Amino acid sequence: MNSILLRTINERMEGLKKLLPMKEEYQHKLDNKFRLEFNYNSNHLEGNTLTMSETMRLLAFDETDGEHTLREYEEMKGHDWAFELVKKWAIEKRDSPLTEIDIKNLNKAILVKPFWKDAITSDNQNTRRLIKVGEYKELPNSVKQINGEIFQYTSPQNTPIEMGELMQWFRDEEEKKDLHPVELAALFHYRFVRIHHFDDGNGRISRLLVNYFLIKADFPPIVIKSEDKKNYLSALRKADSGDLEAFVDYLGEQLLWSLDISIKAARSENIDEPGDLDKKLSFLKKQLGINAEKITAKKSREAVIWVYENNILPFAKAWEDLLKKFDPLFYSRKMRILVDNYTFEGTDFEKINPLETLISLKDYSIRNIGKITLEASPKGLVKSKNDREFNGGSVDFWFYENRIEIGSSEANRFAHKLYNEKLTEVEIENLTEDLGNWLYHVIESSIEEK
Repeated sequence: MNSILLRTINERMEGLKKLLPMKEEYQHKLDNKFRLEFNYNSNHLEGNTLTMSETMRLLAFDETDGEHTLREYEEMKGHDWAFELVKKWAIEKRDSPLTEIDIKNLNKAILVKPFWKDAITSDNQNTRRLIKVGEYKELPNSVKQINGEIFQYTSPQNTPIEMGELMQWFRDEEEKKDLHPVELAALFHYRFVRIHHFDDGNGRISRLLVNYFLIKADFPPIVIKSEDKKNYLSALRKADSGDLEAFVDYLGEQLLWSLDISIKAARSENIDEPGDLDKKLSFLKKQLGINAEKITAKKSREAVIWVYENNILPFAKAWEDLLKKFDPLFYSRKMRILVDNYTFEGTDFEKINPLETLISLKDYSIRNIGKITLEASPKGLVKSKNDREFNGGSVDFWFYENRIEIGSSEANRFAHKLYNEKLTEVEIENLTEDLGNWLYHVIESSIEEK
């Protein structure tokens, strides 16, 4: 694994351990987030068409809606049960090894019962195949690669042999303890899908087992987002060409997301991300039987200008007042406002006024603005040979059809507002304070590097 990535993972894990145990309320929220995200995304990667809100309703209340096949609902429920099972094993099997029977039972859990599935024969003819559950394949299976070539997985005859070799390798590596848990999980995942033991469910089982290894080592579970499928498959293809580290690093990067979410929960912070509000609102509307949007203010030219004047400028003024406290430490400071592809610079936000400039542009539509970003860039630390420009932090304002989202990765804060809602004084104060702490640590790190 990349040494910097490995060090970052270990540092964040040590930071998380120092914050444990977390409050029961936040542990519950975190567990529910991992449960929903993992079940939805792992199944969605394999073609399950339930939406996030439909998955939430199924897992929370055992209720269904939408036009989906019974199998899709059954497999989502089965996958949820399998996830709980691997978490249980991770705790109970600390002193006993994972077995092939365990893995076959996972296949039974996620596939629920035998079913017929469309398939293609070796001579490229359409056919139907009975998918048995909990049993290794009896017929060859393959996949069509991106270059059009057919990759044949391990033959049915050799599958039990290679599976036995994989399990022995796993037991040997666990005993030696030379591999980091992420490396062990990634290499097992890769070798597992190369064999493709079952007629169906191999990808989902490999991701379940990745989390078995991680949870067993006290790490949080990881979620491979379905929207990141292209990068996931790309990392697997790199492993096919001999670059196993690329796939190890890919899973390591996903673990960083899980660690960051866990640390926020342990600090009793909000663990919602941009887009989570949409998921929760969609679930709530279905739960209440609401089909139509009931939002009084929607995106328009006037609404965007109102947000700029009543949310962005008040925040910008408060942030600039805080930044002035840092001015004696630097020779200069630039403030930037980015409006989509346009960049405006100045010494303070109020004098930049990008909307006035944009309004004067021919055929430019204020209503179509997608994002406005505010950036601070102090330069030249006093009494230091370092004359570089520092990252003083940034805040994004995303403009969607029915709402705005405000977020800062440096401050680790996000807020959601309707077009006629103002940021509260407390929200502005918390965001500016966190940005100030960010800049302080940036300066402190710069001094320590000398």
